[in-house]
Order: sequence, then C-alpha cells, then structure tokens
Amino acid sequence: MHDPAPPTPLLSSTRLPNAHGYRGRFAPSPTGPLHMGSLLAALGSWLLARQAGGEWLVRIEDLDPPREVPGASDLQLATLAAFGLEPDQPPVRQSDRHALYRDALDRLLAAGHAFPCSCTRSDLTTQGGIHRQCVATVPRPHPAFRLRVHDAGLTSFEDGLQGEVRQDVASEVGDFVLLRADGYWAYQLAVVVDDAAQGITDVVRGADLLDSTPRQILLQRALDLPTPRYLHLPLVLDADGRKLSKSSAALPVDPADPLPALRLCWALLGQDQAPLRGANSPDALLRCALAHFDGSRLPARLHFHEAATTTGSTDPE
Repeated sequence: MHDPAPPTPLLSSTRLPNAHGYRGRFAPSPTGPLHMGSLLAALGSWLLARQAGGEWLVRIEDLDPPREVPGASDLQLATLAAFGLEPDQPPVRQSDRHALYRDALDRLLAAGHAFPCSCTRSDLTTQGGIHRQCVATVPRPHPAFRLRVHDAGLTSFEDGLQGEVRQDVASEVGDFVLLRADGYWAYQLAVVVDDAAQGITDVVRGADLLDSTPRQILLQRALDLPTPRYLHLPLVLDADGRKLSKSSAALPVDPADPLPALRLCWALLGQDQAPLRGANSPDALLRCALAHFDGSRLPARLHFHEAATTTGSTDPE
C-alpha cells in the first residue's frame, strides 16, 4: 500500500514554472572533465528546454566519492559557462541532499516497499545476479536497502525519441538497491527524489540510461511522485562502437575554444549546419542554434563521426 501522504520536501512548490511549464536539467557526475557525450546531452537538453520556453537546471550528481575526481564539478560548471550554457537557478549538489533521500527511504520502508538486504554479489550468482529473494546466510552489520519489485509484468513508457520502451523489471533487474551496503545512496533513488524536488517535467539525457527509466518509474509510483517526460539522446561512439567515455579517443572538450565542439554537437544532433556558419562566439552560436533548432531532426541512433575522435566523449549524465 502506498504511503497516503508524501511529505512536502520531496515535491517542489514550484513544480511547473507556468501553466504549460517545462523544466529540464543536465546532471553530470564529477568523474572528470566534460567530454563530447556530456556536452551533447547538455546542449540537447538546453535546446529543448529553451525551445519550449522553459527552464534549464544543472545538478551535480556527486554521491559516489570513490569515483569522483577532486575539482571535477567546479571544472564542469566552468566549462558549461564557457560554452554559454548557464542554468536558470544556482546548481545543486546531491551531496547536500542526504536528508531528502533518507526521508524517501523511510517512507518506502514504512509502506513496505523497501527492505534491508544482506545479500552480496556472490550470494546472487546462482540467480544470475538478479535479486528476487534474500539468500544471504549471514546478516551484514550494515545491510543494503532494496526496492521490493513485484511480478507485475511490463513497465512501459513512451520515450520522446526512442519510442515505446518496455521492461519486465522483476525478471530483468529484480529488487534493486536504494542504499548501498557501503552507505552511499544509489543513483536510482537520488535521481527520482531530485527530479521531483526540483520540479523537473522533462528528462533529456543519454541513451545509456534508457533501461534505468522503468526502475525510476516504479520508484515514482511507490513514492506517489509525478513521472516526467523522457527523451534519450543517442550516444557518441568510437570507430569500434564503444562509448567514447570508455575509449582512448575520450578527450575533454576545450573551454578555451568552445565553437568547434558546439558545432560538432549541433551536427550530431542532426541539425542543419548552414545557419551557424557566421556565428563567432558561443552566445551568438547558441542564439542561432535556438532560432533554427528542429527537434524532428534529432537522430535516435548515431553512426561513428570521424570528427568526434578528436574532440572526445563521456557519460551523458
């Protein structure tokens, strides 16, 4: 049974900026400098928000200290500014929002939607790594906490670019982690709580997060939170079909010379390059881009682009 009265901190009092509001966001993890893949997601989400007359926010997803690079978040924010991609509100950091995640977990536990789990990865080997019931024989002093996923069939949604997406979360993913045994919050819980708290209406991000979305929808339902619209942009791949963040070609974009990377992202977004030829500054290019942006030209897939190997890529979020 769902908790009948979600506490107000999870929901923004200004969820919609206007009656037909659009609020998007870009949410990088501070694991290194921005690369072509992250810039593609940033520019794509900015263009769609601006075209809709909406707001565009930035959130630093810094909940995994072992993977974080010192100073990376400040460098990412400075790079966005150099590229002319300024958010409409001050950026927020997930590391400042632990109380919101704890509140959400407490509500899920009270409603019976979440439970402590001492299972390790090796414990789940015989189940293909998918948790459907606890099999650990020794309780951990600090267990993980998981969402209880029922055998409810397919969870589906209509992606703005990839079309209908369906997933049987119970059989393909299982009961997924909300709070890790090492004490770190899981991405799935944090992103759902933050999108609701910030009033995000439209999530535009890379397609590597497409299969995370059904899990997030289940969490939204369990917490009685709204489900935003989703649009997953294609990934930038290297010549071997690997995401550039995992490739030797993954060079960071250059904040001292933003125009080449902005033009390449514009092309990778399927847009006509001719209107941007006279733009000689990031602000001029973005004004031109917004005036000529055609969302119907966004590609659902990307073939390898030779120029991308000289500019690089990383995780879209």
